Amino acid sequence: MRGVARLARLALSDDEVERYGTQLEALLQHVEDLKQLDTADIAATAQVIELRNVARADVVTPCLTRDAVMAGAPQPQNGFFRVPKIIAEVG
Repeated sequence: MRGVARLARLALSDDEVERYGTQLEALLQHVEDLKQLDTADIAATAQVIELRNVARADVVTPCLTRDAVMAGAPQPQNGFFRVPKIIAEVG
């Protein structure tokens, strides 16, 4: 468990190593148990719950004009939005 924690860059206490080690061991045992199941007659599937589209239909509706949008902008500049710089230099 310490090796797994080291690979994941996790600092675990001795209690956590024991607790998570026990949980990981149980999980791996469950995977081994699943490997023993006969799945020959079961069709492969990527989704076990039927999916359905719940989004509304696309409908063309009138939209705001460029002038109306720019009228609501806090600092319009030459037909564009002026926004503060958000990218910081790293180095």
